[in-house]
Amino acid sequence: MTIKAHELTLPLSEEAVRGLKVGDLVYLTGEIFTTAGMPTHDRLLGCLDGVEPLPFDLKGAALFHLGSLNEEAEDGSLRIVYMNPTTSTRFNPHMPRLIPGLGLRATGGKGGLSAESAKAMAEAGCVYLAFLGGGAEIITAGIKQVTGIGWPEMISHYRIARIEVDRLGPLTVGIDAHGNSIYDQTTNAALDKRAAILEEMRAAREA
Repeated sequence: MTIKAHELTLPLSEEAVRGLKVGDLVYLTGEIFTTAGMPTHDRLLGCLDGVEPLPFDLKGAALFHLGSLNEEAEDGSLRIVYMNPTTSTRFNPHMPRLIPGLGLRATGGKGGLSAESAKAMAEAGCVYLAFLGGGAEIITAGIKQVTGIGWPEMISHYRIARIEVDRLGPLTVGIDAHGNSIYDQTTNAALDKRAAILEEMRAAREA
């Protein structure tokens, strides 16, 4: 498999997203949206159901599962001290609706998403980008400034932050817009290895 590196500008086009393959590396420049909150995802689903308006237009956007340590200035602005990915699988119940409902072109964090989410991504033209766990320094280096805060009444890591980034990455395409998932490949490889080990153990017992 040939791994390619892509320099992409946000918001992403469907054509750009469809051109990414599992394992490719991505650098993003533009504005991303981040949150680490389960209640935030519940609230986003409520927006799709007409409970309240969205704080931002997320059509074509990248919404990432990232938590951060922030410093709040007297004027209410935020400076991100550091940012790290949170586990995306926590949001498996939400993402199959949010991906098409919000019109997302990218999502991501760490740990991947469910097969149902991958199916939604393939249908909508969206990719999952994997962040390096423990790579706060690398991630934070790509942040230029916070350009907006959605739902400021929520606690810090539940808010939706709109952040300007410059060459954020490298990020790995964990699930592409064709339904291929690096997480499935990893699981299958582990299962194959497990089967081989068990077979070796069985043969050793019978020898």
